[in-house]
Amino acid sequence: MVEHLIDPRLYARRMFDLVRPGGHCIVSTPYHGYLKNVAMAVTGKMDNHFTVLWDGGHIKFWSVRTLTTLLEEAGFRDVRFRFVGRVRWLAKSMVAVARRPTM
Repeated sequence: MVEHLIDPRLYARRMFDLVRPGGHCIVSTPYHGYLKNVAMAVTGKMDNHFTVLWDGGHIKFWSVRTLTTLLEEAGFRDVRFRFVGRVRWLAKSMVAVARRPTM
């Protein structure tokens, strides 16, 4: 759901406050890696995927780097990723697991 948020930093900080020390948070979002974007561009599917004409659509598109930065800025550490669906470089979704430090 993080792809729908206007203020994802506030969301990440609130998550950090809710997770007890040593606990983990899990964030799932559509995957938008470089090769996937190239594949969509060369097959003419970019406009359908990143449509700005759908009022209920995604307002942010996350990469491993940007989602890691968001979670680390909030205070989480040891961010790890899993990829869901298709082959890794064309994955449908990515799932981040991040740990709140004990100290």
